[in-house]
Amino acid sequence: MNKRRWAAVGIAVFLLIFSAVTSTVTRVRETSESMSQMNELLYGNGEPSEVILEAGSSSKKIAKLTIEGTILNTGTSGLFSSAGYDHETFMKQLETVKNDTTIDGVLLVVNTPGGAVYETAEITKALKEIEENVPVYVSMENQAASGGYYVSANAEKIFASEDTVTGSIGVIMSSTNYSGLMEKLGVTDTTIKSGELKDIGSSSRPQTEKDREVLQAYIDSSYARFVKVVAEGRDMPEDKVRELADGRIYDGAQALENGLVDEIGYPEDALAALKEEQDLSDAQVIEYTDGSTDFINSWLGNQLAEIQNLKPSQEQQVANIIEQVGTPQSPKAMYLYGGE
Repeated sequence: MNKRRWAAVGIAVFLLIFSAVTSTVTRVRETSESMSQMNELLYGNGEPSEVILEAGSSSKKIAKLTIEGTILNTGTSGLFSSAGYDHETFMKQLETVKNDTTIDGVLLVVNTPGGAVYETAEITKALKEIEENVPVYVSMENQAASGGYYVSANAEKIFASEDTVTGSIGVIMSSTNYSGLMEKLGVTDTTIKSGELKDIGSSSRPQTEKDREVLQAYIDSSYARFVKVVAEGRDMPEDKVRELADGRIYDGAQALENGLVDEIGYPEDALAALKEEQDLSDAQVIEYTDGSTDFINSWLGNQLAEIQNLKPSQEQQVANIIEQVGTPQSPKAMYLYGGE
């Protein structure tokens, strides 16, 4: 064949391959879209969905939000999170409230010992943005300690029962040092490092004075931010906050006496006060679900989700939690009552 015919054959082969690839990509995309639609039908869309708790005006709503459990971001999606606090879902709810012009008040129910520093600060930032437009009332249940108090401090009004455990204002970094045991067993730490403090916090060598100074400075910096949040939220001098914030816990009655909460009461009392004081007596009270279906909680739904890699395995979930709270070799600062 001459050059012209070879060129024509080459062009034809190219067009054939291009057509086949394009067709395959289109089928893959269509399959992916169909699978996505099927998953949404089976599991839900993961977006906050309103549930009416009390009838009232739909143009004037009170959103009830709840923090239940240790504040951690386990890396699990909202749809497939286990029981307890779900950071992704809660942040979506805060975003929904912020963008909903029909929300005229928020009742935040808090029952947590606190948790991770970053996630606690992230919640507080979002709540402050909401508070620029609508009042937030907090009701502390069994406990609202450390990070639980951090997220509550800026509220318009804080309620606690007399038996609520609150306070524990401060930061903790828990670790275990077993270098002495290693020495007795004849085990030697042979870590190679680029600088004296590269393995700071290591549990396999004795802690030096410089280690302690650096870690203490780090904790003091986080503590100062905590004190500032409380001082601004409670309109209290920082030196007064520091007197109260030595890590001790308070019951609700003690917290009231020290100006850390405003009233003794339960969630229904906080809601009643929010309605009366903010002219919301005819407001509709709502809360949010995560948009999941019943199928997601079934054995088959769980197994199918794991096969599709939509839900982390138990091993992955444990690894995510360990990453959040740290390890003996890599401890993390926490706004947490009771250590780790």
